[in-house]
Amino acid sequence: MKPASSQASGSGPDALAPATVPDPSPAHGQADRPQGPDTRLAPGDAGYRRMSFALFLAGVATFALLYSTQALLPLISAEFGVTESAASWSVSAATGALALCVLPLSALSERYGRRTLMTVSLVVAVAVGLLVPFAPNLPVLVALRAVQGAALAGLPATAMAFLAEEVRPRALVAAIGLFVAGNSIGGMSGRVVGGWSAQLWGWRAALAVIGLLAVVCALAFRALLPAPRHFRPAPLDPRSLARTVRGHLANPLLRRLYAIGALFMAVFGASYTVIGYRLSEAPFSLPQGVVGSVFLIYLVGTGTSATAGRMVARLGRRGALYLGGTTAATGLLLTLAGSLPLVLLGLVLITAGFFTGHAVASSAVSRTATEGRAQASALYTSAYYIGSSAGSTLGAIAYRSDGWAGTVCLGLLAVLGVVAITALGTRAARAQQLRAARA
Repeated sequence: MKPASSQASGSGPDALAPATVPDPSPAHGQADRPQGPDTRLAPGDAGYRRMSFALFLAGVATFALLYSTQALLPLISAEFGVTESAASWSVSAATGALALCVLPLSALSERYGRRTLMTVSLVVAVAVGLLVPFAPNLPVLVALRAVQGAALAGLPATAMAFLAEEVRPRALVAAIGLFVAGNSIGGMSGRVVGGWSAQLWGWRAALAVIGLLAVVCALAFRALLPAPRHFRPAPLDPRSLARTVRGHLANPLLRRLYAIGALFMAVFGASYTVIGYRLSEAPFSLPQGVVGSVFLIYLVGTGTSATAGRMVARLGRRGALYLGGTTAATGLLLTLAGSLPLVLLGLVLITAGFFTGHAVASSAVSRTATEGRAQASALYTSAYYIGSSAGSTLGAIAYRSDGWAGTVCLGLLAVLGVVAITALGTRAARAQQLRAARA
């Protein structure tokens, strides 16, 4: 059986790529479609409400923890006496570890169960989160964050598979949408709450507050999530998984989409990792709480992601990617201004451009992969967070070397890469059309 796709637009970079969720099939360690009355959950069922709220809380905990240090980097630099690029590893280590572990952990859930893997992942991530505030130095902090990111990799793809098995198809998009909303709210609130907590009590206390928030979410998640009724364990088959991954990586269009997702995320990661330094220094000299509140601009992505489908219908996929790249580049240039309103407007445009590109590229992955769509989406997620990790570190290095202008130049190079890859795709599509016309 070929998998069918259901998409949920992410409303933030913390939504791990709008995912294609395969229909339950024995080949994926999942149950057959019900032969009698459909016993899967639907809106109105008490179990559906509990499950939706449980996964919403899991999303909040996951992304509050994943980006917990991003808004606090200037304070971490000051405490440990390290450069911006060194402090940025507290973000890059977590996102990089997540990128590396998302595919193998999603495969483990086929054998040991979605609920079990999600629970173990959250427990480990939360336990590490309670240790992070006590890190005596930067290397220990970075190591703890890497472990935390690796643990968190067990949540997103596994949650999508859990929903595909336990929810009726017509309710699946809404259920995934609520989980994605938890991702975005967790990522945004973790930064905002962390920023204001740090202003009052310091960055260590801010991380403790985020850790305790995650504890509450994790406990409620485990208490509320219903036991699975349609999961069937399947043996691990590394060779089959490797063949599927090789097949996706051999597809030129998928490779281009993975690269575009990574480059857009590099722009976004670099901008938001370094912006705290720029705004906390002269001429702006904003307090830490206000700097953290800048992440409320993420809400721009909600509307942008929602309109991505209409953009593609009007402009085509490549036209929408060009629009996203142009919007992000315009925003980067605006942030060079010495005026705070212009800098904030620039961040709004960077955010809108990023969300446009991300929504278009990730949904195109879902449509392009005809087999192994879950693995195709996992590979996109990996590329996406590799871009986040690289953008965070390289953006901070550029800032250290040439100030905010250096970070902007790095972002513009990434946008140029998006445009070049999209143009290559346009050329390949036209060549294919010509060959078809001559045949």
